[in-house]
Amino acid sequence: MAGLAESGSNPDVDLLYDINGLAKDAPGWFDRVMEYVGEYGLLLAIVLLVVWCWWTVRRRGDEDAASSVAALVWAPLAAGIAVLVNVPIRGFVERPRPFLDHQGLEVLVSGKTDYSFVSDHATIVMAMAVGLFVANRRFGLVALVLAVFGGFIRVYMGVHYPTDVVGGFALGTAVALLLSPVAMALLTPVVRAVERSPRVGWLVRARGRNGVDGEGAVIPGARRESASERDLAA
Repeated sequence: MAGLAESGSNPDVDLLYDINGLAKDAPGWFDRVMEYVGEYGLLLAIVLLVVWCWWTVRRRGDEDAASSVAALVWAPLAAGIAVLVNVPIRGFVERPRPFLDHQGLEVLVSGKTDYSFVSDHATIVMAMAVGLFVANRRFGLVALVLAVFGGFIRVYMGVHYPTDVVGGFALGTAVALLLSPVAMALLTPVVRAVERSPRVGWLVRARGRNGVDGEGAVIPGARRESASERDLAA
């Protein structure tokens, strides 16, 4: 893989120059915005999407809330596992950052000394996006668009080859999808136990007054108010 960086006629390198060339023509303030978005912004946006989806699921209080929340828990876990899987891949491929082998790149972030393939950022955002898609397609589609845009920005910033990003997308997707059945089998019973808890059950399904959820169904373990108590309260 490292040999791909040695030929300027390689499509991977040509595409790198084409995309990174946009940074040279852009105003400085725009490049600073892209730098922040590429390093932190898009990852934060996907995390907020996961939190938003969780809030929507728990407020709705459907019968399958536990499985939905379990899928949302899997999204960041999948990203963490994918990064761990990437550690030996990077050490095996040992592909230098593109700015070390190619002159004239507009590098927006300095200090990148680790290997380039596979992109950690692309791996993380895609694993979380796919995990979110498994839990909720509407939120997941938005996250997938953000993840693809994030991969583009990594090349725009001059810190990754396009194939680094594609490799990250593939790794994140593979981990999130292939391990999802095992993860759901392990996480769903745990989340159901949390749902039954009188103290932390609200993390899975929102509780209204007297332990009744938004749909009028009584949360497991909640105390139902008796008719006499209602009369006294009146």
